[in-house]
Amino acid sequence: MRRLLVLFIVVLTPLAAFAQFRMRPEMRSSTVEYDSHFAFTRIRYGGGGFGFGGAAWAHDYPTADRNLGSILDYITNMRVRMDGTNVLSLDDPRIFENPILYVCEPGFWRIQESEAKNLRAHLLKGGFILFDDFEGSHWINLEQQMRQVLPELQWVQIDVTHPIFQSFFELKVIDVPHPSVDVTPRYMALFENNDVNGRMLALANHNNDLGEYWEWSAEGLYSEDPTNNAYRLGVNYIVYAMTH
Repeated sequence: MRRLLVLFIVVLTPLAAFAQFRMRPEMRSSTVEYDSHFAFTRIRYGGGGFGFGGAAWAHDYPTADRNLGSILDYITNMRVRMDGTNVLSLDDPRIFENPILYVCEPGFWRIQESEAKNLRAHLLKGGFILFDDFEGSHWINLEQQMRQVLPELQWVQIDVTHPIFQSFFELKVIDVPHPSVDVTPRYMALFENNDVNGRMLALANHNNDLGEYWEWSAEGLYSEDPTNNAYRLGVNYIVYAMTH
């Protein structure tokens, strides 16, 4: 465990260079041309949630996206795009080139009928969607939006024994504390055919904000243990989704 901790500290130090990419999120969105390499893909959506950090979908963007990609490239055998990330709407056909989608602040997310149809096709074809950075009653909105996508599926709470938490790092503890709100994290998932032993289509980090840790890791805003564990969770999610 100490060796892993040292590894993360060493890797995070050069990530300070990525601070130069932090900018007003409403002023920038990006895509990279598909070349079979993994590219972090964030979903842009309409709705509320404007405030510090810009639009809700863009909180922690682009630094969190780049930092997690850098960690994946450094410690796994994945081929990762290091020259940029994707920001796409769910109506964009390019989502089918990217098996893993990330949605920030889903408490403010509003999905259109055409987007729901596209996302459903993406997930049933083998895709995976990760929801992060939301707390409390914002869960209600996520349920409502996903009911338009996969009305036949029910959310299930999973714990550390699920394979997603053992896919790269063998985690003993998964309750990474929320960086700014006193809530208890929980991990909710949707499974194909409602079979908890089957393929996971969606995972929600309810009462947590892993992206916040990813964004500020180079600056040392938060202590080492939760920051490292937030990266361990992110790496496990991506590795699991890419291999199932």
